[in-house]
Amino acid sequence: MKISCFIRYHIDPFQRDEFKKYAENWGRIIPRCGGHLVGYFLPYEGTNDVAWGLMAFDSLASYEAYRKRLKTDPEARENFAMAQNKRLILREEKLCRSRRRYVRPSVDTGRTGVIPSDFVLTSYHTCTALMRGGPERP
Repeated sequence: MKISCFIRYHIDPFQRDEFKKYAENWGRIIPRCGGHLVGYFLPYEGTNDVAWGLMAFDSLASYEAYRKRLKTDPEARENFAMAQNKRLILREEKLCRSRRRYVRPSVDTGRTGVIPSDFVLTSYHTCTALMRGGPERP
């Protein structure tokens, strides 16, 4: 089963350029650690403090392997620390893995193959738990 991970960030709108650097860093880190980065989406018009990240994995096992690699990747740890030290991310919305939501597109856009409709929307746990090496929240 394919898994997609969606992250909604509430960012400091005065640090949008710094958040852009943070997102660009993930463009190298996520594929190296085994994920498929669909993209990061930064505010352009309208709301100026919300950004999104979207990535995909071939299976739950590949997602779990990715998470283990992410915790030990030096550049990933640096990126988390940079975002935390600069307070780029004010809030990050996460879904608990035990409360998965199954979603399907409501409109056929004709863009099949980009994100299969059987992907599972699940959470992507990041930030302070990884930096502290502490237990992850469910």
